[in-house]
Amino acid sequence: MQLPTENSTARDQDTGREGTRRVHLVGSIPLADSDSVFRRVAEALGEHVRRVPDGETGKRRRWNSWTAPTYEQTPGLEPVPPPPGSYTPWPQARLTIAADDLVLARIGFADAALDSYARFAVLKAEGVIPAAVRFQVCLPSPVAPMTVLIEEGSRAAVEPAHLRQLHAEIGEILAGVPHDQLAVQWDVCQDVGIWEGFYPAYFDDRQQGVVDRLRDCAEVIPPDVEVGFHLCYGDFGHKHFMDPTDLGVATEMINRVTAACARPIDWFHVPVPIDRDDVAYYAPLAGLALTTQTELYVGLIHFDDGIDGARRRLASARRYVSEFGVATECGFGRRAPETIEPLLALHADVAALLA
Repeated sequence: MQLPTENSTARDQDTGREGTRRVHLVGSIPLADSDSVFRRVAEALGEHVRRVPDGETGKRRRWNSWTAPTYEQTPGLEPVPPPPGSYTPWPQARLTIAADDLVLARIGFADAALDSYARFAVLKAEGVIPAAVRFQVCLPSPVAPMTVLIEEGSRAAVEPAHLRQLHAEIGEILAGVPHDQLAVQWDVCQDVGIWEGFYPAYFDDRQQGVVDRLRDCAEVIPPDVEVGFHLCYGDFGHKHFMDPTDLGVATEMINRVTAACARPIDWFHVPVPIDRDDVAYYAPLAGLALTTQTELYVGLIHFDDGIDGARRRLASARRYVSEFGVATECGFGRRAPETIEPLLALHADVAALLA
């Protein structure tokens, strides 16, 4: 792994990325609204974070599946039951017209982001949110809705229409949020499942197909906007779709996406199950090939075993990487709201261990 050393200090100074900012928030935070999320995070973690998501509150708490009405309302798609034994048992949609005639209904990513950014901008102007902190927009990779919400035989045909609408809404976000205030995170879950062979691929080469799509996700974002990836094995019902053997797949995905992208990636986040404090889980990280601009966040914070568990996992990770930040394994969205304040405080406590 190419580790930031002296160069990282200069880069932090040049870009406003203070070296103390070592906490990453994956996305969902179950508070009342984006205003509440921004205020709570700023109060608890202002000195520790570089980016703040809006919490994906309200109807968006279901991550990718909140967009199901888009497919229900699109002429040329009809609902069908999910496959038996599906990890996420949402109804799916089947294409009933020619793919070239499909025009997807509005998804809603731009509407949510622009509404939240308006509150972010006000709170930043008031000094509630620190000046160096960016507004983080979290988007499911295109593979997620295709795999979860579209039936298997229609995925390849529906994907181009999804991309047209997705890119149009990204364009609205880019037009409405100053680029030096914006960071975009791509949530990468079903992509990992396809790589692992858990989900069927709807493209010929399952690994290269994932790399190509994630490369396109990064490159649709201009270089003056930060972009990062959250790698995930799922958190539906607080369970993974499968348990990772170690961080080998995550490391290979990171290296191949990094090599494929014409623009730099600003961060990658990797997940750590609560029971994985063994050094074997982290050993593949020794093979990471990151640029000096790319931050690594290790999702080793778990509410259930607190600072002691984080300390064990931190010690194992440090055997293989010396420079990284910390996060939870996935978003907070499925947690009880009363646990959020102590969880944010735990982030600050774990960040102190990195000093």
